[in-house]
Amino acid sequence: MAYSDLRDFISKLESEGELVRIRHPVSPELEVTEITDRVVKSGGPALLFENVAGSSVPILTNQFGTMRRMALALGVEEIDTVAKEIESLLKTEAPGSFLEKLKALPKLARLADAFPKTVRTAPCQEVVKEGSDASLDCFPILKCWPGDGGRFITLPMVFTKDPETGRRNVGMYRMHVYDERTTGMHWHIHKVGARHYAEYERRNQRMEVAVALGGDPAITYAATAPLPEDFDEMIFAGFLRKEPVRLVKCKTVDQEVPADAEIVLEGYVDPYERRLEGPFGDHTGYYSPADYYPVFHITCITHRRNPIYPATVVGKPPMEDCFLAKATERIFLPLLRAQLPEIVDINLPIEGVFHNLAFISIRKRYPMQARKVMHALWGLGQMMFTKILVILDQDVDVQNTADVLWRLGNNVDPKRDVVFVEGPVDVLDHASPQPLYGSKMGIDATKKLPGEGHPREWPEQIAMTADVKARIDAIWEELGIG
Repeated sequence: MAYSDLRDFISKLESEGELVRIRHPVSPELEVTEITDRVVKSGGPALLFENVAGSSVPILTNQFGTMRRMALALGVEEIDTVAKEIESLLKTEAPGSFLEKLKALPKLARLADAFPKTVRTAPCQEVVKEGSDASLDCFPILKCWPGDGGRFITLPMVFTKDPETGRRNVGMYRMHVYDERTTGMHWHIHKVGARHYAEYERRNQRMEVAVALGGDPAITYAATAPLPEDFDEMIFAGFLRKEPVRLVKCKTVDQEVPADAEIVLEGYVDPYERRLEGPFGDHTGYYSPADYYPVFHITCITHRRNPIYPATVVGKPPMEDCFLAKATERIFLPLLRAQLPEIVDINLPIEGVFHNLAFISIRKRYPMQARKVMHALWGLGQMMFTKILVILDQDVDVQNTADVLWRLGNNVDPKRDVVFVEGPVDVLDHASPQPLYGSKMGIDATKKLPGEGHPREWPEQIAMTADVKARIDAIWEELGIG
């Protein structure tokens, strides 16, 4: 099910008892963060702050803050439904007989619905402000944490284009507000937006950028997804929502943005211009330090009448972004399996803040297969940032941390089973001796096969026989234990 816009999703959340309207006066400086932090960590609802100090615009936070709301955001009962749809498409073979062609039609129609459509008029352009009228000061932009360098836009969909191919990219990069018409553009060097900008710099050309806030939450999620480079996030959003994303041409830049967004910022980034950005209380639970990043200049702001300002608060997990990451873990599992068929399941624990820790179970058939999987994963997209990989056997429930730790403690000989490599690390990894480059660790916690340096017999796990289990099941209620 596609939501027509953010308001439609808010209505759904409210009807499901998943949203609370806060009418008490609250400041966007620190107070919204403290309230949201408490609510997220208690598994509480989405929050719509309707009485924000200094602004007539309400703030929505925590819209993705549980797995149930993530499923609601994507219009499914459970996130694994999306993964199954992707897996089904990956397994689609070219139809041969007439019957096979008929069976393939629904899948082909599903893909046809994914491609965006362009419209001439849009709700996001009900109000147009250009020049000196284009001011960020009317929006309740958050200062999240006491040590932050200022106010930050935290849930932006940033639209850029490859200067050579014209292909669109949509990413999510925080934006440090410097003044009413200028922000930082926090492009990490590994991101596609940064690659586009580097190419514009090489050509010594100004880069036009658009930033959208709000809309169907599936579109917002798509901006966070680890898609292959040059794969259009708006096509992926259309696939998720089972309906094309409606796009509209911007007023002052050559970009198209979701027509049903709440707010759109249009502008440009000049080559070689840098400004100190940060510090910022980040999703690692630590402040990321200030550094120099490109500068976004606003030429035009368009928005709906009576817009809603969507924001997220990051910090020590669990926070809202953890559930976006868990959704990604489930949705992209079929794509990992397509590359590495031996993978059974993967768990990126919330405490690992997505890139620090991963548990992977595999169907192990030959010696050193666990190491092959480690190195393959470090070569796949954003998995290259994973600092600690733990490979386990297929019978391990990697979603059960207690089971994982039990196997880890029992099955690992540190000298034999731990691998260290060096390579790229996430820019937010403060433990590496220098930015962007450090070490990673792989741990083989699988049962050792002949040829893996373990000459002793591997013991069997303790387990009761099935007949005894059945006999006790039959008399359990009579035992009076409860």
